[in-house]
Amino acid sequence: MGLPRLVCAFLLAACCCCPRVAGVPGEAEQPAPELVEVEVGSTALLKCGLSQSQGNLSHVDWFSVHKEKRTLIFRVRQGQGQSEPGEYEQRLSLQDRGATLALTQVTPQDERIFLCQGKRPRSQEYRIQLRVYKAPEEPNIQVNPLGIPVNSKEPEEVATCVGRNGYPIPQVIWYKNGRPLKEEKNRVHIQSSQTVESSGLYTLQSILKAQLVKEDKDAQFYCELNYRLPSGNHMKESREVTVPVFYPTEKVWLEVEPVGMLKEGDRVEIRCLADGNPPPHFSISKQNPSTREAEEETTNDNGVLVLEPARKEHSGRYECQGLDLDTMISLLSEPQELLVNYVSDVRVSPAAPERQEGSSLTLTCEAESSQDLEFQWLREETGQVLERGPVLQLHDLKREAGGGYRCVASVPSIPGLNRTQLVNVAIFGPPWMAFKERKVWVKENMVLNLSCEASGHPRPTISWNVNGTASEQDQDPQRVLSTLNVLVTPELLETGVECTASNDLGKNTSILFLELERKLPEPESRGVVIVAVIVCILVLAVLGAVLYFLYKKGKLPCRRSGKQEITLPPSRKSELVVEVKSDKLPEEMGLLQGSSGDKRAPGDQGEKYIDLRH
Repeated sequence: MGLPRLVCAFLLAACCCCPRVAGVPGEAEQPAPELVEVEVGSTALLKCGLSQSQGNLSHVDWFSVHKEKRTLIFRVRQGQGQSEPGEYEQRLSLQDRGATLALTQVTPQDERIFLCQGKRPRSQEYRIQLRVYKAPEEPNIQVNPLGIPVNSKEPEEVATCVGRNGYPIPQVIWYKNGRPLKEEKNRVHIQSSQTVESSGLYTLQSILKAQLVKEDKDAQFYCELNYRLPSGNHMKESREVTVPVFYPTEKVWLEVEPVGMLKEGDRVEIRCLADGNPPPHFSISKQNPSTREAEEETTNDNGVLVLEPARKEHSGRYECQGLDLDTMISLLSEPQELLVNYVSDVRVSPAAPERQEGSSLTLTCEAESSQDLEFQWLREETGQVLERGPVLQLHDLKREAGGGYRCVASVPSIPGLNRTQLVNVAIFGPPWMAFKERKVWVKENMVLNLSCEASGHPRPTISWNVNGTASEQDQDPQRVLSTLNVLVTPELLETGVECTASNDLGKNTSILFLELERKLPEPESRGVVIVAVIVCILVLAVLGAVLYFLYKKGKLPCRRSGKQEITLPPSRKSELVVEVKSDKLPEEMGLLQGSSGDKRAPGDQGEKYIDLRH
């Protein structure tokens, strides 16, 4: 036998008290209470687990047990229930033939043991443990707006997470970039506290403190609340936040927008960048090509140098200086060359060429650029490409060759970078009219605007043969347009109008004939005529169809043989007389008479009557 058994045997023999050591004198071991779980605001069904005999349930007392104190809250007598005055007076009722006590509008304060006690046939008790749950609201996270310096000696506040109105107190877990954080000495510290609201619900507040490094500048932090409901374990997550992280600047550099080859006219932005937070104070300077000294440029409020429009003078060497206001350390960027590509003004020689008809002309185009150039010549009036290259040769010049020629100098590798120059070629000759004569429709007594155009070199002038208000406008150096305002009169309708263009080499004339506009019929009258024509066509079509139908049926009183069959009632057969007229001409009739030997009376017109009555 072991030592404990020897001790127990000795005590049993001596005092007879070994069987009572495990319990309180006079009390038996009580079973664990039944667990009932409900959410705040719902109804808890407390089922009394006493013996199922009707005697046990007809006489039951219900108690609430709080801090080991029993309080009678409900009585059942002969199947009828009665609430006791107190906090449960209005929320209790019997269900299931008195076997179940329903507790409505459950609150966190209701989390306790409820006890039903039967008196018959003997005293029995049944205990129920009520557990109450309430999901917290969505967690609210607030980041530290002041930020965290990386050179801090102790963990700094990163963010605060608050979960309101939960029961019991939820558990909080912090995450960084999707990984849970744990307490780490001098690195991570989580400080949580809770507040009991008047409703009995809990509000949890958790503060995350940590030491951060430069690589944490984009780290995503969030908190997670874990809680339990009768349906099981659940969780809610906050939104992700990023805390400002401050670290010193180590490098400064320049950035130019747009990226690629620049040209005159572009909007160019030159800005300084640094790898520190907050960024240092920036200044941008350009090297003077004459003195080789750096000269500070004027930037906008954001420290950006804007070149708009960019010019070739903006080309050069730029560099950026960054001053850390915390450490007062100045850093200088690598110098960067900026090239603004350009095309200079285009020069054409000769600048104002004049030639006689039949002669030749050579036009030369020149320009400078930072890149290789291409030249082409265009006809100004039509846009036709005449030559690709800087030289345009014109031979055997005609009057039509006069006018504008445009030289285009462009950089093929940079779209949109080009310059042009227009030159006007003058061909000596008398005026040349745009038209020789023209008809103009007018109304009597109206004020008419007449125009006349002529070209030539030297530049012609235009005159009119009638009085009116005239004005001239140059279309190009050799072409002029004259406009005349004149009142239309009967005399003007008879004579017309002449315009005469003249210069030192001759003159030429155009004639404008004035014609009165014919008055068209009114729309309504024309509509009536059209309707009448359509009706007539339809009537004729219907009539033709009827005649054709009768003809096909054999009911028309004619045949190609010339014979006629006429059917009449017997009573009218004796009244029918048929008149036969000859369609022969008189000459033909004479020939016929001569051949037959019969002669006709002078008054006879070739008509014959045949009596068909007999």
